[in-house]
Amino acid sequence: MPDHPVGISDIALYIPSPYITLQTLLNMRIRENPSLERRLKRAVETTGQEAMRFPELWQDNTTLAAEAAHRLVERSYGDDLASLRYIAVGTETGVDHSKPVAAYVEGMLQRAGVAVPDSLSTFQVQHACAGGTVSILGVAAMLSMSARETDSGLVICSDIARYDVPSTAEITQGAGAVALKVSRNPSLMSVDVGTAGYCSRDVDDFFRPLGSTTAKVKGGYSVQCYHEALDSAFADHCARRNEDPLDVLNATDLFVTHIPFYRMGITAMHNLLGKHLPGGDADAEPFLQARGFYDGIAPARQIGNIYSGSAYMALAFSLQERYRKLGPDIVGKKILVASYGSGNTMIVYSATIAENAPAVIESWDLDEVLASGIPASLETYQTWVGGPYSRDAYADMIADVDVPESRHYLASVREDGYREYEYS
Repeated sequence: MPDHPVGISDIALYIPSPYITLQTLLNMRIRENPSLERRLKRAVETTGQEAMRFPELWQDNTTLAAEAAHRLVERSYGDDLASLRYIAVGTETGVDHSKPVAAYVEGMLQRAGVAVPDSLSTFQVQHACAGGTVSILGVAAMLSMSARETDSGLVICSDIARYDVPSTAEITQGAGAVALKVSRNPSLMSVDVGTAGYCSRDVDDFFRPLGSTTAKVKGGYSVQCYHEALDSAFADHCARRNEDPLDVLNATDLFVTHIPFYRMGITAMHNLLGKHLPGGDADAEPFLQARGFYDGIAPARQIGNIYSGSAYMALAFSLQERYRKLGPDIVGKKILVASYGSGNTMIVYSATIAENAPAVIESWDLDEVLASGIPASLETYQTWVGGPYSRDAYADMIADVDVPESRHYLASVREDGYREYEYS
């Protein structure tokens, strides 16, 4: 077995700027149909969400992925991209049944002047919100066997969450991308690939039929599936570590979970901890508070569900919060990541914060990510939910749009359906 650590060396986030508060959205929906008021208000209270981000007219999931990737390679690679061996995208928002988002991203970076080599593999992984985690573990495993120690991988978790409108699910929409540099001897955190715990079942808690732009979700049932899968995958993880579940929990300093909405992460952890802590659920709250769990998931209230990237957005904010509190003592702290994908799968793996993590975290500006939001009009929001549009309609709409400088954008869709991207 390889004796060198593999894991994550850096993280970059890209969240589109337009946002709408849920209060604004509720006011509109209730004016349209007063009978929805009770259900919508209850849904907001249940989820704990406050706002959502959504893409610009000229953006799609591929441009979001490219924006996050571009930020990461500029900061983490500089002019030296010869080591890049893999570009993998975990997503459930594909733009082509054949060509992966990763291949588009490679071309978009190259057209923007980034020296991405051709001597690499690009691919896409789909399993609802867990596709990014499958990509991370897969690339890490391949790098551990690589003949070159300097090889690395670029994993992008990118998605746009869309639901039928109006509906109670509408308030949990969102959009964004997280790019991660995966390498040997990682600078940020090493990942224990060998003890990852799994659970997979064939259920219909959430799905998006071919040809549909919106997902179908059974809210209560999906929460139940999440809890059951977390219990099973965590048990599998503990068995592979040959450790007692309580010992694993007590040895963990940061918990990271998939956050489809703010309160889901909280109820999931309470459900898990309540089964294993001596005081049951009564011990869960102080246990999570002491580990800064709530600070890591708080940004999701303002951004919404970004599907495959939600756990890794929480990871980045958790690491920043812990570093601000602990400083250099963050090195060596243990992380437990629980990544859920509806339909369904759960992956639980452990990681250890690396020696160079403080320098990596100091290079981030996550406060800017939160501050980048721009209030959108209801008309702008309605234009987004009204899409996607025909190629001719899109061409007419984008003709009058000024794309900001240094942005990747969908320039056109050819008659044969091929998507053409440019860099402003």
